[in-house]
Amino acid sequence: MKTIKLQLEPLTCPSCIKKIEHALGKITGVDHVGVLFNSSKVKVTIDEQKVSDDEIRQTIEKLGFQVI
Repeated sequence: MKTIKLQLEPLTCPSCIKKIEHALGKITGVDHVGVLFNSSKVKVTIDEQKVSDDEIRQTIEKLGFQVI
């Protein structure tokens, strides 16, 4: 297992958290997702054999959030 920590551009609403957590939680190989609204940080624990860092980033960006 590997933990990825990503900084996003500022989140504008608490429902953004649910949107990100739901999308990432559906990916095979994602074990845990945590999103902090105030700091706009995402922490994801993944199984590297099933999912890549890039797939996590791409999923977040497809939702309309920019990883910085």
